[in-house]
Amino acid sequence: MLYALSTVLVLAAEEAEETSNVGLVLPDPYELVAGIIAFAIVFFFVWKWAFPAIDKMLEDRQRAIKGQMEDAEATKAEAHSLLDDYRKQLADAKGEAAGIINEARSAAEAMKVDIVAKAQTEAEHITTKARQDAATERDRALASARVEVANLSIDLAERVVGENLDRSVQLGLVERYLADLDRMTE
Repeated sequence: MLYALSTVLVLAAEEAEETSNVGLVLPDPYELVAGIIAFAIVFFFVWKWAFPAIDKMLEDRQRAIKGQMEDAEATKAEAHSLLDDYRKQLADAKGEAAGIINEARSAAEAMKVDIVAKAQTEAEHITTKARQDAATERDRALASARVEVANLSIDLAERVVGENLDRSVQLGLVERYLADLDRMTE
């Protein structure tokens, strides 16, 4: 076949040289045949060994990229899952914090009410005790004043009369007079 092709080309070249200057543009037929043969040999080796190796390398690369993309998708899905979990945990934590704050407010309010109630009770107790103490002190001062007034009255009466009077009888008389006076003022 190559022989037939080369023969056709040689004849075409000879005919072209005879009719025009096209032969100046066309290569030598033997060089053309040698080039075609060399190209066919190189193409055969490339087609036989280089293309399968290149195909295998491209397929491996494609599989690797596909695997990496699948890994990336899995990682992305896991990241989304983790993000959703974190968001859910954050929302739960916020809800729990709000619950704790509300519980603390309620406890503080209850403590406030309890403290105010205790303070009012203690204030009432102190006021009552102070009133009782004041009444007791007033009564004691009044009794002391009565005794002092009775003694002064008896001393004055003894000076006016010029004799000693029976102090116990006179004190009883003064006490009755003061008791009558108290009943009249009430």
